[in-house]
Amino acid sequence: MKEGLTERFMRYVRIDTEADPTSNSYPSSEKQKDLGRLLEQELKAMGAVDVEMDAWGYVFATIPATSAKEIPTLCFCSHMDTAPDCSGKNVQPILHGVWQGQEIVLPDDTNQRLSLENEPYLHGKLGQDIITASGTTLLGADDKAGITIIMELASYLLAHPEVPHGKIRVLFTPDEEIGKGVEHLDMQKLGADYGYTLDGGPLGYIEDETFSADEITFTFHGVSAHPGYAKGVMQHAIKMASQFLVNSNRAGWSPETTEWRKGFVHPTSINGGLETATVSFILRDHDTSKLEAYAQRLMDIANETLTHFPGGSVTVAREEQYRNMKEILKDCPFVTDYAVEAMESVGIKPVRNIIRGGTDGSKLSFMGLPCPNLFTGEMAIHSRREYVVVQDMVASLQTLIALVQRWESHV
Repeated sequence: MKEGLTERFMRYVRIDTEADPTSNSYPSSEKQKDLGRLLEQELKAMGAVDVEMDAWGYVFATIPATSAKEIPTLCFCSHMDTAPDCSGKNVQPILHGVWQGQEIVLPDDTNQRLSLENEPYLHGKLGQDIITASGTTLLGADDKAGITIIMELASYLLAHPEVPHGKIRVLFTPDEEIGKGVEHLDMQKLGADYGYTLDGGPLGYIEDETFSADEITFTFHGVSAHPGYAKGVMQHAIKMASQFLVNSNRAGWSPETTEWRKGFVHPTSINGGLETATVSFILRDHDTSKLEAYAQRLMDIANETLTHFPGGSVTVAREEQYRNMKEILKDCPFVTDYAVEAMESVGIKPVRNIIRGGTDGSKLSFMGLPCPNLFTGEMAIHSRREYVVVQDMVASLQTLIALVQRWESHV
């Protein structure tokens, strides 16, 4: 398993699939389909059926059932794109085999280093195999580790029909990193009852609770005038937006001051000129009802700010992004429980965790596919120090093999 996972993963991460948040196309970057086409070919070659990459870039496949029982159809899902936070072009993966605890210096930028001090997760990984990039790009373990694990699962199950399981659907999505991963997904074509995303980090983590998320944008409208004759007339929209941003930061709800279940309000952009300026925020909390309070508090701050700018005004636009998957998964706890049992059966200690973010599984859960998130070993994601521990990928694959049998045995 180790060698197969390593070889497959290092092939996949070399393919540039960086998402483009400025694009209006879908997928946002056509190069994501390069990986999609390869996955389509490999799934067909290993004997999967119903293999297809559709016009939107979604890759589908079926692993036929080997059990005669009536078992719910499972879906295993990972995303093909990588985050635009850090370059994904020309990734050069490096295998650090049988790591002995030394500092790992990435050769193309020696300022990029992995050590027990800056990556405490490496404690306990002595003698294991670590894959990094070379220092100038991210690695792409998020989420090509998940893709690799699912592909190895497909290969294993198709080669071992004696393993009892129901029908399994494979799904690979584009544009998860920019919040559009399931925007055009045909749920009827997917045809699954329950799912699992493979997009988690540390060994043993299982996550069935995410943030709920909205975006809110404030557009400030100023009063223009020639700056030479502006006294008593001009009201500058950029100054309104800037003052509003300063005032909102005093509320003690920023990401850098919150943790665990505490939500946050986070400005993501500010731009504009004299007449108009916009400030966008993301609102996050595990309790969906709190998003309304966050939005109202921001509007109160905006209106208070305008009292210092006579003649100025503001308009507000708010958009739902995703909701806490727990709202769905609480009604079918066995989906998470079976994964916990599967981990325990292969000697892995399960860690129930919450996500201070979202996954494709957040939206999938509300689209009719209850879908918790499982670990892959991807760490330091979205950075040039991103890495994956090969033995964690092995453990994830072993978990999936046990999990499909768990579903079969519970019927």
